[in-house]
Amino acid sequence: MRHYPTDLLLAVEHAERHPVEALAEHGLTGLLNGTALTEALDELFDGLGRYPWRPLPDGDVEEFAPVGTVPLDDEEPRATLRGLLYGLATGNRVVVRTGRRDLWLAVTGLLTGAGVPLPDVTVTDRDDRTAGPPFEVPPPRVRGDFPTEAARQAAELAADARAGWVGRLFTRDHLAGVSLAVARGRDVAEEPGRIGAKLRYLAGRARRTRYYRDLPAVTGRQDLTRLPILDKAVLDAHTPPVSRDMSSDAPPSGEILRSGATTGEPRYIVYSLTDWSNMVREAVPMLYGVGLEKGDRLVNALFGGSLYGGLITSSCELSRMPIECYTTGQHITVDDLLALVRNFSVNAVVGQPALILPLLREAATRDPGLRLEKVVYGGTAMTETDKAWLRERLGVRVISSILAANDGAQLGYQCPGLDGTLHHLCDDYNLIEVVDEEGRPVPDGEPGHLLVTALQKFEGPLIRYRIGDVGRVLPGRDCGCGIPGRILEYLGRSDGLIKVKARTVLYDEILTALAVFQVSRLQVEITSSDGTDTVVVRTESPLDLDPEKVRHLLGSEFEALSDRHAFGDGLEVFRLLVECHPEGGLPRNPVSGKVRPVIDRRVGSGATS
Repeated sequence: MRHYPTDLLLAVEHAERHPVEALAEHGLTGLLNGTALTEALDELFDGLGRYPWRPLPDGDVEEFAPVGTVPLDDEEPRATLRGLLYGLATGNRVVVRTGRRDLWLAVTGLLTGAGVPLPDVTVTDRDDRTAGPPFEVPPPRVRGDFPTEAARQAAELAADARAGWVGRLFTRDHLAGVSLAVARGRDVAEEPGRIGAKLRYLAGRARRTRYYRDLPAVTGRQDLTRLPILDKAVLDAHTPPVSRDMSSDAPPSGEILRSGATTGEPRYIVYSLTDWSNMVREAVPMLYGVGLEKGDRLVNALFGGSLYGGLITSSCELSRMPIECYTTGQHITVDDLLALVRNFSVNAVVGQPALILPLLREAATRDPGLRLEKVVYGGTAMTETDKAWLRERLGVRVISSILAANDGAQLGYQCPGLDGTLHHLCDDYNLIEVVDEEGRPVPDGEPGHLLVTALQKFEGPLIRYRIGDVGRVLPGRDCGCGIPGRILEYLGRSDGLIKVKARTVLYDEILTALAVFQVSRLQVEITSSDGTDTVVVRTESPLDLDPEKVRHLLGSEFEALSDRHAFGDGLEVFRLLVECHPEGGLPRNPVSGKVRPVIDRRVGSGATS
């Protein structure tokens, strides 16, 4: 059984809340410091959320493993406690040989009292040599004046993470040709324990907030359904600027993003420094997974500004990779793109389809020799017609999608071996559930609402958050990229349901049907007046479309959009209007760059995406 350093952190925090006199008598209180130990272990492992692996700059990983048993001779209590904490944090069984049995039994009793899985600790007589020669814990390398003795001990604990003696508590194996996603995918036997440790730690951190302080006990994934579902209305009511119920009392740090950019009042999303670092560290292996490689020259045309996170997050992530990046944001012009391709041999573009497709079509018209190798996109889906054009006209060989949200960052991604709307999941970062209308889990393969539990975001925790998307999870399959984990088929926004004449048609179904007209963007608006529903379908296409032909196809393909109805002939209960626009002709949101897919003016402020 593998043990995880986050469980030790929960145990130390438990001990802080339940101190015993023996600790103070031996001057040990300052070493049971959960905050200092958290920062130290995060530095030691380069991200607690990725343990037992650490990604390397080239995309490979190294794997941490405990050495086995750590015998400690209790000559000086502070040295023994430092050795005990780091020995347990690295997954080792610890043997304490001591003449102070009561002290170390009290300490181990405090730690195990947290009720989380920890490696074994044995307290034995100082003359017991059966565990082998002692492990030496040298004096701490800390100098200078500190305001309190507790502050000095916290600094000592942090300095140990960089000390050579701690490095002897574990091994590090370089796994050549193995990415973080592949390593996790192969870790089938340990996957329940790995996800369980993340959930326990998330729940422990979440209880620091007023909103989640009474969260039920969580031991593993099987306990998720015992936790409440978080809806957007509740999230809005308990996060800034309305409330800070989902914020802890930690000192402010990190980055603030904004949600609600498309409609409604904005909500501010707090990422602490640790949350932000976790997001960036998890994103880099994912960006390798979508097909980016060392030496790529990439135009970053994602949207940014006004606290919108796409550009700033991607810029931070791409800066950690061995690629050359040209960050233009949404203000890129055709001249900019052609100049970058001509002068710097740019071979890749990342952006939202609503912006980059009109841009690339115009660029190809002006320069028939334009070629690109890779297009990475997010925000909205890309039609198969557009993908075919990219391959045939520009020679693009990698077209990959990233699913992400300001609230919780990356949810899933396409490797070059996946197509359509299939995505590998990022379960170690954002754990995805699929539930029905009542919040009950559905079997794999069945569609439903997506719930997200952000396993590495601790300020403004997202636990079983209904993000407003629908999809289905498919069992893992052999993929050319070597990742065997679950696959998400993304089915779009849950508000992408168009209901007229007591029938329902999906937005994505309409877009698929219009592929014969090379429609790349679609907007559907529904109004009602005097008992008549009017559906306006607006398209974008590089072709000069005839609205009547589009209308005829929709009426023949979808009963809900046809002239046929079950009411009296004298009643006009439905009208279908079609507007055909050139690419770029539909209005974009100035912040997100998205086209609103469905506007239902029959229901309050309307359904949006």
